[in-house]
Amino acid sequence: MRNTTISIAKGIAIILMVIAHAEAPGWLCRFIFEFHMPLFFITAGYFFSLKYLNDEATFVKKRVKGLYWPFVKWAVFFLIIHNWMFDLGILNETFGNEAGGVTHPYSWHQMQQNLWTIVTAMGGYDAFLCGAFWFFRGLFVASILYLIIYKVIDAGISRISKKSLMITPYLVCLLMLLLCGWKTYEGLRVINLIQGGYRDMMGCFFFGCGFIFRQFVDAYHKATSRIWVSLPMTLVCVVVVYLFSEYLTANMNWRSTYTQFLSLPVPALLGFLMTYNVSRWIDHSKGLVKRFLVYTGDHTLNIFIFHIVSYKVVSLLKIWYYGLDPRQIGCHMVIHDYSQQDLFWILYTVAGVGIPLLGTWLSEMIKARIREYRASSGSPAR
Repeated sequence: MRNTTISIAKGIAIILMVIAHAEAPGWLCRFIFEFHMPLFFITAGYFFSLKYLNDEATFVKKRVKGLYWPFVKWAVFFLIIHNWMFDLGILNETFGNEAGGVTHPYSWHQMQQNLWTIVTAMGGYDAFLCGAFWFFRGLFVASILYLIIYKVIDAGISRISKKSLMITPYLVCLLMLLLCGWKTYEGLRVINLIQGGYRDMMGCFFFGCGFIFRQFVDAYHKATSRIWVSLPMTLVCVVVVYLFSEYLTANMNWRSTYTQFLSLPVPALLGFLMTYNVSRWIDHSKGLVKRFLVYTGDHTLNIFIFHIVSYKVVSLLKIWYYGLDPRQIGCHMVIHDYSQQDLFWILYTVAGVGIPLLGTWLSEMIKARIREYRASSGSPAR
């Protein structure tokens, strides 16, 4: 049976991501960053099946189809239009990210190198138009890495114990934590992974946490079935995550320090439980909110791809409202002026979620009409 609770949780997570990228108030962004990206890895791991231990090819094919191919397709698309965006004024060499960095038109050699990097390393994407694309590589590597490590550890343990199914998931997660701790403490890099591998390895840990949670989900539902249990628990999670966000701030930044690494797992896991509990409450209801979040959670891919471009619509409005330099449309991800004083982050969020979903809905409608037309005309469906 379809798990709409997880779909709702993913819908909430992608909305939170869009809010954080829209330069919402600082306290809110810090709170979101504590758990929203780990949540995606956890929900992905929730659906991992042990059947793939003996059918690795099918698992890899699904990962290629669902992550690698969309990444390559859209990274190449934005690579092709990169210089055109300068001609249109969407990108420029004056305004860029908050730290003052800007992007430049690509030479023919740079475009070729980026193409090679996109295809061979899942890097080389346009940082100012595809800023969230690291997630595709992170989940692709994390999920396949989890399968490999699980299979190796399980094979070793099964030779000495028949309880490998109970032990292996925990050993995989423990191993990934130890490796990430070693990596960050010594400042090491996985040289054949873009950005050094920290996000991919932590993603593997959270992927494993999702698989473990799946094993106890029925017992968890039973234990938290009463609102007087789940509500206080959720509130405690909110408070703890907030305290971490204020005093031990961490996120899945690829340049995380050892202290930030130590600070991440607790708020990330509690943030997942907090979101999962809220998602269960919504899932038990009926109405527009549930339908919207399920639809959003089922189409997070398009929001990942297009939310930054969709922000540009609101940037045009903000430029008009404040009388700003029109070239500020090139700001990444949103216009930074007044971002902590006004409420434009709400409009950015509406656009960042709404425009990709509208495009998805229209695409589905057009495809449905084409299928209907072919069916009525007797044309073979493709």
